[in-house]
Amino acid sequence: MSNRRHLPSLDLPAATPARPLRVLMVCMGNICRSPSAHGVLERKLADAGLADRIQVDSAGTHDYHVGRPPDERAQAHALRRGVDLSAQRARQLSRQDFDDFDLVLVMDDANEQAARRLCAPAQRHRLRRLTDFCTRHSAHEVPDPYYGGADGFEHVLDLVEDACDGLLRQLAAAGRHS
Repeated sequence: MSNRRHLPSLDLPAATPARPLRVLMVCMGNICRSPSAHGVLERKLADAGLADRIQVDSAGTHDYHVGRPPDERAQAHALRRGVDLSAQRARQLSRQDFDDFDLVLVMDDANEQAARRLCAPAQRHRLRRLTDFCTRHSAHEVPDPYYGGADGFEHVLDLVEDACDGLLRQLAAAGRHS
C-alpha cells in the first residue's frame, strides 16, 4: 500500500440542484465492480449531504447482462458494508453517455479501451480510471471478482471505498460551488 496524496485535478462544472454533476461508473458487464462503485459513491454522497448535487449511475462496456440486477455476491458483500445494490439494473455504455455524464470512471485497461472507442476526442477529458482517486491503495485497476471467491469481492470494495473517498474530496468542491 502507498499513501497517494496528489489526486488528479478535475475540470468540472459547478454543481447545483438544477444542474447536478453526473458520474458514471463503468466495468465490463455492469454486475460486479461498477454497481459496487455506483452504490458506494451514492452512499458517501448521501452521507456528505451532496446527493442532490451529484448523481451516480453505472454501465458496462458489454451487453452480457443488460436488465439484470448486480451479481448476488456483489450485492451480499456490499450490503455487509451498508450499501444496497438491489435496485440497480445493468445497462450498456453508449456514445450518449459521454454527453450526459461529466465524469466516466472505468475499472481497468479493457474497459478504458472499449470506452475510448465510443468517446469523441473532445470528450476524452471526462474519461478516467476510478483507481486514479485511491489515496491508500496503489492499484492501477479494480480487478474483476466474477470468477473468484469472497476475497475478490472484498478487495473490490476496499479499492472502491478508497477511490470514492478520494473522488468525494474533488466532487465535494464542485458540489458546493453554486
